[in-house]
Amino acid sequence: MEASIVHSFFLIFAGAAVVASIALYTKQPMIIAYIALGVLFGPSVLSLIDEPKLMDEMSHIGIIFLLFLLGLDMQPSHLINMLKKASWIALLSSVIFAFLGYTIAIACGYTNTESFIIGIAMMFSSTIVCIKLLPTTALHHKHTGELVVGLLLLQDIIAIAVLLVLYSLSGTSSNGVMQFIKPLISLPLLIFGAFIFVKYVLLKLITRFDRFHEYIFLVSIGWCLSMAVFAETAGLSAEMGAFIAGITLATSPISQYIATNLKPLRDFFLILFFFTIGASFDLSLLGLVIAPALILAISSILIKPVVFRYLLKGIKEDASTSWEVGFRLGQVSEFSLLIAYLAANIGLIGTEASHVIQATAILTFALSTYIVILNFPNPIAISDKLRRD
Repeated sequence: MEASIVHSFFLIFAGAAVVASIALYTKQPMIIAYIALGVLFGPSVLSLIDEPKLMDEMSHIGIIFLLFLLGLDMQPSHLINMLKKASWIALLSSVIFAFLGYTIAIACGYTNTESFIIGIAMMFSSTIVCIKLLPTTALHHKHTGELVVGLLLLQDIIAIAVLLVLYSLSGTSSNGVMQFIKPLISLPLLIFGAFIFVKYVLLKLITRFDRFHEYIFLVSIGWCLSMAVFAETAGLSAEMGAFIAGITLATSPISQYIATNLKPLRDFFLILFFFTIGASFDLSLLGLVIAPALILAISSILIKPVVFRYLLKGIKEDASTSWEVGFRLGQVSEFSLLIAYLAANIGLIGTEASHVIQATAILTFALSTYIVILNFPNPIAISDKLRRD
């Protein structure tokens, strides 16, 4: 196992260095290069990586760190205000996107149940892609970031509810009612407990030993992963726990130091995440799923910005900000991939329908990334004019 991990890491990161170089020379986004590398090295082509489950679990850590760093950049008072303003937008847009996906799937000949699951998968936008392409240091961009993050968080809450329903259908829990009640009770308790612990324990430790940079790095990672585990135990997602961990530290002056030092670690695991997306796709089904996936992907990219533009108009957002938020949220989500995997495992949808969702996610990741890096400020822009870290 140890040799296999070393060999897998060699292939992934040496290969990623090569494809990233090619992507930069040809002015292509590196995210797309990582997904393409996963397809090439995965079971569908060269079969060089034989630990896809391990890679998937490790890549999940990248999402956790991403949400932790995101929380470090968000002031709690601003976030609460944004969630209040955007809640009805998240709910209404989710219904519209679910109906869009259901209608397209029915027209493509899928069953009612499969169309319903495909519709649900279309409801959400990708936290990873959106935050990866969102500048955090440009002060004039803070409001756009707050809008995007507020909508993503609300979508994540809806996605967690959907996953809980699917888990209850799969029979993984003998107490279906508690599966729904437990998160509702545990979320406010987790937030309250986190703020108390940070105020009376964590910040005092950091203040006392702030000269030791290694200690701050260690405590930050421990706090992030501890909250992720606590959240999962409480029936929430690890990502939500990591975000709460970041939010609780956001008001401290140390937050920006932590954010800067954890970015390389985040990027390490995010390369694994995008690689795993490509490696998990079965190319033998491409001929069957490409047409419906293209229709769903193009519909998502075209219609989501329009919907968000006019819904955000209802809370007095200007046209420029509304369009930008809409285009940044134009893809489907990594939660859509989880829904596809779980629904297929419990027999709600077939392999073909599951791969339609996966192909749609990959296509929208690619299309959305191109749109954002060519038109809006982002950390990986090809143009120096648009590049903002």
